[in-house]
Amino acid sequence: MAAYFSLILVLVTFGSGLVWMADALLLAPKRRERLAMAQAVDADISEENAEKITRESAFVETSRSIFPVIAFVLILRSFIYEPFQIPSGSMMPTLLVGDFILVEKFSYGLKDPVWRSQLVETGKPERGDVAVFKYPENPRIDYIKRVVGLPGDRIVYRNKQVYIQPACADGEITCPELKQVARIGVNQGEFSQNGMPLSRYTEKLGEVSHDILINPQRPDLTSYYYREGKLPIGEFIVPEGHYFMMGDNRDNSTDSRFWGFVPEENLVGKAVAIWISFEFDRTKADLLPTWIPTGVRFNRVGGIT
Repeated sequence: MAAYFSLILVLVTFGSGLVWMADALLLAPKRRERLAMAQAVDADISEENAEKITRESAFVETSRSIFPVIAFVLILRSFIYEPFQIPSGSMMPTLLVGDFILVEKFSYGLKDPVWRSQLVETGKPERGDVAVFKYPENPRIDYIKRVVGLPGDRIVYRNKQVYIQPACADGEITCPELKQVARIGVNQGEFSQNGMPLSRYTEKLGEVSHDILINPQRPDLTSYYYREGKLPIGEFIVPEGHYFMMGDNRDNSTDSRFWGFVPEENLVGKAVAIWISFEFDRTKADLLPTWIPTGVRFNRVGGIT
């Protein structure tokens, strides 16, 4: 849907701008010529008649009115910030269902809004970023996950623990070792899944500290993990130009563990802030539709870590 909206936005901007330009260069001069001819015949032509002669059509007037607005929205949405809604709980507790977030589009390079080819390189994802990207198996769908593995990294997920061996830098003699990502227990039972209390931990990826959720009663679905060559199950080596993504709700997230890596060209931007958050607690038995919010969570408005 987002891709179709981008295409429609580009077409409307281009079409309205083209109509405005055609009128300014071709039609407006002809209207002024007709006015000059009318004034040559009748020097006392009324202002009302003069205005009728030079008046642009309703279609041209509408195009001229909407072009600056649509062009501004296109530039803002394509290159600066784009709003997204969180539809699932895979990023809990960082992001909740009903959070509306702003994604910084220029964080990972400026891309054209239709074909998504990179125009200007502005930066790369860093470990710990919350990133929006096009789902590799269906680029029409936008996913949001946390960047865990960078190009060249070795990632191991075993017994609900993350281990990272950063890529060996060019010219580096001693490469980094595989290390477990440290985490500290916060609480248990604040969040639950199907009646099962979840364990909340604070984890640190790079310079970013964030919270994750673990379901201690649910086994790792290793039989569904993405297999990379002859590597053991749960072990991944991130190819160049790709990233390894995981949800913060570790046992309720379909991510790189299951479908592989995210190509750099699929990156949309970095999630930087929650601008509004709604609660949706209605059931189908309620009088009002379930999509109508039941409340606003003002305490969630702010930056994302």
